Amino acid sequence: MGQPVVETTDLTKVYDGFTAVDKLNLRIDEGEMFGFLGANGAGKTTTLLMLLGLTEPTSGSVRVGGKDPTREPIDVKRLVGYLPERVGFYEDMTARQNLFYTAELNRIRRAEAAERIGSLLGTVGLSEVADHPVNTFSRGMKQRLGIADIWIKEPRLAFLDEPTTGIDPNGVDDILKLISDMGKKGITIIFCSHLLPQVQKLCSRVGILAKGHLVADGAIDRLGREAAGAGRYRMEAEVDAAQPAIVDVIRRVEGVRDVEMTGNVLGITADKDLRGQISRAIIDSGALLVGMRVEEYSLERIYKRYSKEA
Repeated sequence: MGQPVVETTDLTKVYDGFTAVDKLNLRIDEGEMFGFLGANGAGKTTTLLMLLGLTEPTSGSVRVGGKDPTREPIDVKRLVGYLPERVGFYEDMTARQNLFYTAELNRIRRAEAAERIGSLLGTVGLSEVADHPVNTFSRGMKQRLGIADIWIKEPRLAFLDEPTTGIDPNGVDDILKLISDMGKKGITIIFCSHLLPQVQKLCSRVGILAKGHLVADGAIDRLGREAAGAGRYRMEAEVDAAQPAIVDVIRRVEGVRDVEMTGNVLGITADKDLRGQISRAIIDSGALLVGMRVEEYSLERIYKRYSKEA
């Protein structure tokens, strides 16, 4: 376990008698790519506002990079980059001018800023339009510029809120690659999106908020096994010309809980990954094993299961 970049203890926010976030306990470590999920009204945006120091908690505590966002907002802003769903720039200024403005706000020396900006504009694919006004940019181009705007300050942590909404499929791939590259540079990412396949592609761990409560927090494969029931593994084995007797052969493997046969495919539920033992049992029985895999857990299925529990 690395150093925590985000740490909350019983973090709570109440608006006019309505509890938007209720005793949230969350830890996100240095270098993690964390998917933060929740329906509209779940408390996700309120949590982000508290982490950014833009609204004060009703009770509990929060630390971002070891700082209190309410008492040390300037220090936190230096550590954090934020890409909102609709990123805003000075539209009559060029991409390069907008980035220079951000560099000045963050007290980056002009010569150093010029070097960083030139490099970043190339990284996000905007070199050819660097000196065009931002009001000529498409939504996807503005999102790319938003990522460069975060990157220029070299933050420890980046909040990305629905960064690919409204972007064409080719543009989405470019944005996801840029986010992945940020993670590879060691920037901790909190990725908020309703597009669950994108979250599953990028993030190793997710947290799911529902009605202000953190109802799930963990690695996607672990949450998937729990969603499937009792933390068990699901495996599929395909055999050539399956016979009913093979079901009994597999059931006798220690740790196997259930076996279902559909055509030549065997669906197996077990306490752990038993692919090796099951493969040997199939081959020893005289059957031909065509292929075997552990079921990949859909984040959509995980999300639906845990969201219903709230």
